[in-house]
Amino acid sequence: MELLTIKHQDFEMIVECAKFDDIWYKAKSNIGEECLHSTYSWSEGVSSVILSNHIGEEITIENSQQAPAIFFDNTDYPIWVEFKNYVKKAKFGSTLQSENEKFTFRRQILAGFLNYGNEVGRSEIQLMYQVGAETRSFVFSFEVLSTKLNYHEHWKAIIEDIEQEYRMLSLDYMRRTFHGFSPDASGETPEIIWWSVFANEQKKFIKACKNIIDRPRHRLHGKETYKRADKLTFVPSCIENELAEHRQDSSHLYRVEERVRTNDTQENRFLKFALGQITDKYAVLKKRIEAVKNASDVMKDDMQATLATLKHLQRNPFFRTVGNYKGMNQESLVLQKATGYSQVYRTWSLLRRSYSLNDGIYRLQTKDIATLYEIWCFIEVSHIVKEKLHLSDEDIDHKNRMEMNGLFTWDLGKGEHSRILFKKDNVELAELVYNPKNTDKGNSDIGMKDLVVRTVPQKPDIVLQLTKNDLQEGMKMTYLFDAKYRIDGKDKNGVDVPPEDAINQMHRYRDAIYYKDYQSNTLKKEVIGGYILFPGDGNPTDVAVSKFRKTIDEVNIGAFPLRPKDQHNRQLLEQFVEQLITTKSHETISKVIPQKGTFVEVGNRVLIGLVTNSSRKGYLQSFKDGNATLYYTGSHFPTTIALQNLHYFMPYFKGEGICDVYEIIRVRTITSKEVKQTDGEENSNDLRLAFELRYFRKQYANIQPINTSKMINYTFIDTTFEELYQIVMMDKGIVQGNKHERMREKE
Repeated sequence: MELLTIKHQDFEMIVECAKFDDIWYKAKSNIGEECLHSTYSWSEGVSSVILSNHIGEEITIENSQQAPAIFFDNTDYPIWVEFKNYVKKAKFGSTLQSENEKFTFRRQILAGFLNYGNEVGRSEIQLMYQVGAETRSFVFSFEVLSTKLNYHEHWKAIIEDIEQEYRMLSLDYMRRTFHGFSPDASGETPEIIWWSVFANEQKKFIKACKNIIDRPRHRLHGKETYKRADKLTFVPSCIENELAEHRQDSSHLYRVEERVRTNDTQENRFLKFALGQITDKYAVLKKRIEAVKNASDVMKDDMQATLATLKHLQRNPFFRTVGNYKGMNQESLVLQKATGYSQVYRTWSLLRRSYSLNDGIYRLQTKDIATLYEIWCFIEVSHIVKEKLHLSDEDIDHKNRMEMNGLFTWDLGKGEHSRILFKKDNVELAELVYNPKNTDKGNSDIGMKDLVVRTVPQKPDIVLQLTKNDLQEGMKMTYLFDAKYRIDGKDKNGVDVPPEDAINQMHRYRDAIYYKDYQSNTLKKEVIGGYILFPGDGNPTDVAVSKFRKTIDEVNIGAFPLRPKDQHNRQLLEQFVEQLITTKSHETISKVIPQKGTFVEVGNRVLIGLVTNSSRKGYLQSFKDGNATLYYTGSHFPTTIALQNLHYFMPYFKGEGICDVYEIIRVRTITSKEVKQTDGEENSNDLRLAFELRYFRKQYANIQPINTSKMINYTFIDTTFEELYQIVMMDKGIVQGNKHERMREKE
């Protein structure tokens, strides 16, 4: 289908697209037809521009006029340019060499294709061709829109949210699309901004420098000189007596001061300084940009020509008569208003200012929309976690940072370099990590502690670890979120559906990422659930009952639609994260689907027993060596404790405390005579209980004292892991704070 026909005095250009009607209806369904418009503009020489819309209607458009959009992301656009017979050596003039290589010129036809991938924003088609000895160029400008998000609204919201958290993280270079940006009152000017601003100003700056050199501003300067009497054009009063005294001596020289014009002015000194600074900076950045493999020959030639011109201006003899710049004592009207000087001063001021991604006249390139969406989702999840934990900014420990990506733009740090810790009263509640890469080599700078992958590396976008203390101190529950800038159509209720391969990827993550217990040298399952975040839409009521949402309750794998300014569907994710935070560990683990043929019971009751060297109370042989298998009680065991409900045992050393957890394998009766621990008692056949134990884990990093007032007969405590914090004599401020918080929740 022919979408666009441009008739120019030197050529005719046709832009095509297969199945454009499907693309249009897809975009219309996702973001609405009223948002599918673009502003088209072009350079001189065009006689007509005819656009064909999605139903084949032909529309003649004017320069800088809005019309239905025809360029969308991830779409192929074959382009044919048929030149007149007198045109020679035509080529595509992109800054990217890979773009230029897609076009070939043969038999007066320049042909190729464009696909903007995930890059949205304003773009240009530039043609360069030869007519005789003259090199001509043509530029056609338009907007590339997203089929999934509203470029005019959603993209701006994503950029604003990212810039608020990480200033200038959105920037990128060597992209095919660009966006407007404008001066800002605060902040710094990164090198990418400097380069982008000067790219818009360099032609005007060079022209202004040439104009000044040709017609510089002068000033009169007093200069001492010695002249004979016949050479004096004016006789100052100070030499009248000397002139009378030597009137007979025609060779006598008189010292006089005359006014001469000089180029050594403050304004010309500033020009010399500004030109030198800009030339040096341009040379450094040019060298770095040329190292980019994808930089085109067209761009390199243009940069070389600009640098050569700047250096040639620096070597002009004019600057030999100009001194070094030492600053301005006061504002100069010449720099602000004089022809040429004002442009140089304006360029210099622009290069020193800071900028923001607001609509403006300057061009700036940003990361592709898929990467921006991924970063934005990470920020959104962090905001939701903070909100649901009821934390303030002071409770958030940002250990994440931006890192240079090799040129002069930034990426968000990955793995250990992107951690956000959520704390309350110095107690860790949650941790959020961006883009960790887990491998079979264990933890690395871009991985996560204690997480390993024994097969191929896995790299989820967002990892949320919630810290729970009801089963074990500092136990982390791991959930994965993956941001996908894709939509796989709609279901019968008109709800956008996430891509199938993305859902499959979450199954792979959950199966591939393990927890490495270095103490027991075993692998354990780590990931509880995985969820896709995608820019979908739909009625929240329908989304709540969609298949991809219901599967979360069934198998803990699914998806959530998340896009800017969609508060209703965002609430579904908010409610889910709140549920993850409030659910107890044993409830979460009990819902994990067990392997066929196995039975999983998550025990929660724990028996704390006093350990001594006396058989009257309790005995645990070789406990401190970690090899204990049996715990013997004294001759009396409380009848109030239900043995069938006990799952775990924690030994309490008198005067020290508790630390490790043992799993109760079996409980049986045994006589003191059998274990030879009568300790002087006459009746050596009295019965006591023997607990067969297996080491399970460390509950605390260090031995913790306990409140012994809760002990039955000063020997046993029958409790649960949730209640363990009330028994352990921890920091009273934490316990009291938690108590007040629970009271507020009840109110």
